[in-house]
Amino acid sequence: MRELGFIGGGMMAGAMIKSLISQGYPKEKIMVFDPDPKRQKDLADLGIQVLTSNAEVVKKAAGVVCAIKPQALPGIFQDLSYPAQTPLLSIVAGFSISRLAEFLPKGTRILRAMPNTPALIQAGITALSPSESALEEDITWGQEILATLGKVVIVPERLMDAVTALSGSGPGYVYKFIESLIDAGVLLGLPRGLARELTLQTVIGSTRMVAESGEHPGVLRDMVTSPGGTTIAGLAEMEYGGFAGLIYKALLSAAKKAEEVGKTR
Repeated sequence: MRELGFIGGGMMAGAMIKSLISQGYPKEKIMVFDPDPKRQKDLADLGIQVLTSNAEVVKKAAGVVCAIKPQALPGIFQDLSYPAQTPLLSIVAGFSISRLAEFLPKGTRILRAMPNTPALIQAGITALSPSESALEEDITWGQEILATLGKVVIVPERLMDAVTALSGSGPGYVYKFIESLIDAGVLLGLPRGLARELTLQTVIGSTRMVAESGEHPGVLRDMVTSPGGTTIAGLAEMEYGGFAGLIYKALLSAAKKAEEVGKTR
């Protein structure tokens, strides 16, 4: 296994490091720099190498994961002599491959990825887009690293804004739906703990039904929708309120914002 370096040791980087270690990646081959003293201590407690600068990371690592805030990237890479032969896996939100390339030597082998927050419990899905200069071995390397967070799909970079809107922001929409179901249960007189338990298992079970049955969600919806019954009454109210249209608008708005963020200097 190659020496793996992290520029930035925040929440997502920490999750990736913990997952790698839990799946057998040698601790001594993982290195990181983060300017926050508390994060440095937390990372050192994992048994990995906590280095003194990003320059030291890129000098020692055979592959680098960039996991910093978008606003920090220009300042860091302008002062960093990045070696062109070292593949770079970026999980920096909004930074396209072409924008990343502006701060790197010509021909740097760049991989751009978009994970989502369920990756923190190894249940995420990450979209991966390779640059033209990336080799097959780089793509395999990126897939292996990201697979520790959950599923990985390779997509053309032109779809990244849509991916961000759907799976990147998607957990926020799902959490809001779950919260609303729980609150509605409380409104109907259920104790909050019971409303939460019923909601969570309903969402988990329904998701598994879609995943494991292979059926279209509409087919499964019809299975629980009796003529003149309770489900169709509730679904009718959702349609009157434009539920599906709101979901479409939410994703379109999120994709537009992702595009705007990607163009911001």
